[in-house]
Amino acid sequence: MSREEAAAKRTVDVVVLTMNDRDREFRDAMASVLAQQGVDLRVVIVGNGVRPDYIPEGVHSVTLPTNTGIPQGRNVGAEALSGGGAEFVLFFDNDAVLPDPSTLLRLIAEFDQHPDAAYVQPRIADPVTGETLGRWVPRLRSGDARRAGVVTVMAEGIVLVRRADFDAVGGWPGHFFLFHEGIDLSWRLWDLGRIGWYAGDIEVHHPATNPARHKPFYRMVARNRVWVAYRRLPAPLVPAYLATWVVLSVIRFRSSGNLGVWFKGFVEGLRGGHRERRPMSWRTVWRLTRAGRPPIV
Repeated sequence: MSREEAAAKRTVDVVVLTMNDRDREFRDAMASVLAQQGVDLRVVIVGNGVRPDYIPEGVHSVTLPTNTGIPQGRNVGAEALSGGGAEFVLFFDNDAVLPDPSTLLRLIAEFDQHPDAAYVQPRIADPVTGETLGRWVPRLRSGDARRAGVVTVMAEGIVLVRRADFDAVGGWPGHFFLFHEGIDLSWRLWDLGRIGWYAGDIEVHHPATNPARHKPFYRMVARNRVWVAYRRLPAPLVPAYLATWVVLSVIRFRSSGNLGVWFKGFVEGLRGGHRERRPMSWRTVWRLTRAGRPPIV
């Protein structure tokens, strides 16, 4: 490779978390990342409460003494690579796979076509069934998973973000631990005047699992929903947002037997813990609404 070709490569920091509980999936995930062509990668594995038991050659690692949760683990990984001046940062679940060695280059090409995008999310599909779950499509109308377009939220597990924008808004809300951290981050990126872009024709793989398998699911989704509202919405929209999600959650979870747990999490959120309050501008509210998702849904 010539010096000019090396200099022309796009630079990507990659953050992967592990708890040493998915050996085969983790190795496949790392192999798919390290096989990417035409990009200059720096990769860090963050052991969230564990010392990583698999670290490929040339990959950095960080060991956290306790499990800090997914968003804070991602922040730690991004900070560990922060001095290299990369153009992008990829947040990547340790059971995901980039099925083609040109996947990252294709995602970067989406940024070139949409220069106002702060983040690009590919289409996530189950590697066995090919199914794309509705919650992986970051818009209200999720029926056509292959349709590309502007989006206002993200599926956090596999997303490429402009490094400068990520740093400008202060990263993920680390204290969320799990669930809805992508809403908080997306809204802050939109408040910079940016957009999100969904690249429906670029496929990546991730097993189609049920988030309710996590024991704290119902409590945390309710608590964090309240925190998102308190942190990011203008005061008049907070009750509208929360009322909307109470109704939607009752409809969604009433047959699960966990509505009591959900409401306990909701009350926990109302009691505080959201930390900063930095509401988006009304201009951002209008931009989100024009993009098809007013920030009360």
